[in-house]
Amino acid sequence: MFSQDPNDKSLKKTEQLKAYTVNDLSQPLTTDSGLKLTNTDDSLKLGERGPALLEDFHFREKITHFDHERIPERAVHARGFGAHGYFELYESMAEYTKASFLQDPRVKTPVFVRFSTVAGSRGSADTARDVRGFATKFYTESGNYDIVGNNIPVFFIQDAIKFPDLIHAVKAEPHNETPQASTAHDTFWDFVINAPETAHMVMWVMSDRAIPRSYRMMEGFGIHTFRFINAQGKARFVKFHWKPLLGVHSLVRDEAQKIAGKDPDFHRHDLWDAIEQGNYPEYEFGVQMIEENQEFDFPFDVLDPTKLWPEELIPVKIIGKMTLNRNVDNFFAETEQVAFCPANIIPGIDFSNDPLLQGRLFSYEDTQISRLGGPNFREIPINRPIAPVHNNQRDGMHRMTIHPGPVSYFPNSLAQNSPAPVSEADGGYAHYARRIEGYKVRARSQSFRDHYSQATLFWQSLAQAEQEHVIDAFHFEAGSVKNRHIKQAVADMFAHVAPELGEQIALRIGVQRPRPVQVNEVTTIAPSLSQENTIKTAKTRKVAVLIENGFCPLAMQTMLNELKAAGAAAETVGSRLGTATALDGQQIELNKDFTTADAVLYDALFIPGGVDQVNALKKNSDARNFINQALRHAKTVGATDEAIELLRMTDASEFLEGASDTMTTPWVNQGVVVAQGTKDFQPFSWEFIHQLATHRHWARRH
Repeated sequence: MFSQDPNDKSLKKTEQLKAYTVNDLSQPLTTDSGLKLTNTDDSLKLGERGPALLEDFHFREKITHFDHERIPERAVHARGFGAHGYFELYESMAEYTKASFLQDPRVKTPVFVRFSTVAGSRGSADTARDVRGFATKFYTESGNYDIVGNNIPVFFIQDAIKFPDLIHAVKAEPHNETPQASTAHDTFWDFVINAPETAHMVMWVMSDRAIPRSYRMMEGFGIHTFRFINAQGKARFVKFHWKPLLGVHSLVRDEAQKIAGKDPDFHRHDLWDAIEQGNYPEYEFGVQMIEENQEFDFPFDVLDPTKLWPEELIPVKIIGKMTLNRNVDNFFAETEQVAFCPANIIPGIDFSNDPLLQGRLFSYEDTQISRLGGPNFREIPINRPIAPVHNNQRDGMHRMTIHPGPVSYFPNSLAQNSPAPVSEADGGYAHYARRIEGYKVRARSQSFRDHYSQATLFWQSLAQAEQEHVIDAFHFEAGSVKNRHIKQAVADMFAHVAPELGEQIALRIGVQRPRPVQVNEVTTIAPSLSQENTIKTAKTRKVAVLIENGFCPLAMQTMLNELKAAGAAAETVGSRLGTATALDGQQIELNKDFTTADAVLYDALFIPGGVDQVNALKKNSDARNFINQALRHAKTVGATDEAIELLRMTDASEFLEGASDTMTTPWVNQGVVVAQGTKDFQPFSWEFIHQLATHRHWARRH
C-alpha cells in the first residue's frame, strides 16, 4: 500500500518502477515475442543425435540474448552497490535556496544511492584501498538532482583535463593488466610524484578512510563548490556533506586484505543484510555555506577541489536526513544501469567555476551514452524522473517514448508552440548571472599552488593510531613499487607534508632519509578530520560467539539478549556446522564454522564458559587463530569462566595479567573483557557491549 499523505513523495519512484516490474511466478515460459514454449532444454536437431537446425528460433534468441547481456562497465566506479530510500528535511532552507526538495520539512523525497570503488573492475573486491563513490539521485518534483560525490572531501587533481592521466596511472598497468583495484604499483606512484597537487588526496587514501568498515559507516562529500540561489536571486557558495548516524569507522589494512579473500562482497552483504533486517542506514545531510563576498577570505581557494573547507572554520549546518530502506529488485536493471551526472540540476542550485567540476559536467553525460547504448539512457526506468518530461528530443537507440503528431521542433505553430519554455517564476531553470572578464588562457590560478598545507593539517589532526595506519599504508603501497627512484621520490615528496612522515616512509620502504625541506607552518588541527572523534555505538555491530558441546547456556543467552537489546547481532561459530549442545541439554544451531567464517568478518568475539566446550576449543588451532586474529585487529574479545583459560593460551594472555580467578564483576584491559565465578552475566554483557561500541582498541597494537 502506498502512503496516503500527499507530502510523502518517497514512494512515487517505487510506484513508477512497478510498472516495469515483471513477476514470473507460476507463469508459462515464453520467448521475448510472447510465444509459449514446450521445451527449453534441447535444441532442435535432425534426429536425437543429428545436427542442430538453423530454423531453431528459440535457441537463436536465447543464445543471442545471452551473448549480448554484458554492457561496458564504467571506466571508473565500476564496482558498485545501490539502494533506494528517501530524504526528509529538518527545516526549510528557503532563506538560502529555492531548490524544491529543500523547502518543506513535511515532504519526503525519493532517492537512489550507489556506493562504489573507483579503480577496480566490476569483479574486484569491496575492501580494496580506494576512494568510495557516494552518488545520490534525488527524484524531486522539479526533476532529477544528482550529488555525485565520494567518501573523501577532496580529489587528486585540480583540472578535469588531467583525469584521463590519473585514471590511466591508477588502473592496472596496460602491458600486463595488473594489479587489480590497487594503488600498490609503479605507474600510480610515478604519477603522484610528478603531480604534487595529489598530495592531500593521497594522504586521505593512505588513511583509514580508504578502507571503510561499511558503506553505512562512511561520510559522503559533494567534493566541489556549488551555489545555492534563493527566490530573491541571492547566491551563496555551498559544499554538501553526508554524516552517517552510526559514525565513521574503518578496517585496518591487514584485515581489509584478508576480507577480500574471505568475502570479496563484504560491503555488499553488509548493506543488503542491514536493510533486509530493518537496520536502515541513515545519513544526515549538511551544508557548509559562505557568502559570495567571502570567496577570497580564506587561506585556500574555495574553488580548488584538492582543498576542503575545515568544519572548525566553516561549520556544517545539518538540514536533513536520508534513510535507505529498500534493496533493489534487480541489480542490473537498477544499480548497473543507473546513470548519475553532476549536470542533473534543479532551480535553486548552480555550479561554480571549479575546473574539475566543469569537466565532469560534460564527461558523465558522455560516458553514459557509450555505456548505456545511446542518448535515451534517461528513459531506463531507474533513471526516469518523477517530474513530467516534455521536449523535442526524438529517436536514437532504444527510444521508448511514443510522441504522436508531426511536430518535433520549436518554435512552431502546428502545436501552438508546445512544449514551450517557461519563466523562472513558473519553475524554469535560470543560470546564475555573473560577470566574468579575462583572457583565454591555458593556465592555473596562483591560488591553487599550495599543495601541502592541507595535507599537513590532515596529518596533524589524526590520532596517533591513525597516523600509524597511514605509515603502514605507505609501507605496503609505496613499498610494492619496483622502481627505486620512484620510491625515493615518494619519501621526499611526503617529507613536505611532515618531516617525520617522510622519514618513516623512507625507513619502511628502504630508501634514503629525505633531505630537510621547508614545510609550510600549520599550527592548528581540525578534530573533525579524525575518526576518533566520531559517533560510537554498538548498534548493528556483528559479534562471533565461539561454542562447542558443553557451553554455558546462561552466559550465552544473557549475551545474546543484551546484544539484541543494543541493536547488535551475533553469529555462532564452531569447529563444524550443525548443532552444539549446552550444559542443560538445549541445542543451538551453529551459523558458521572455522572454514566458512573468519575473525575479520566480525567486530568482536565472545566465548562463554563450560569445561567440555573450552577443552574442545583448546585442542583446536583454528579457534586459537580466530582469537589471535581478533586481538591483532584491536577488536573486543570477551570470555567467561573456563573460557578465560583458553584466552591465556593466546595473545590475550598479556592483557590478563592481574586478573584473579574470582571476578564477580567484569575485568577489562584494553578491550579484553572477562568475568569468572558470577551467576549474573548481565553486568559482564553490558561491559562487553560498551567496549564493542568503541570500535577498536588501538592502544593494544602499540
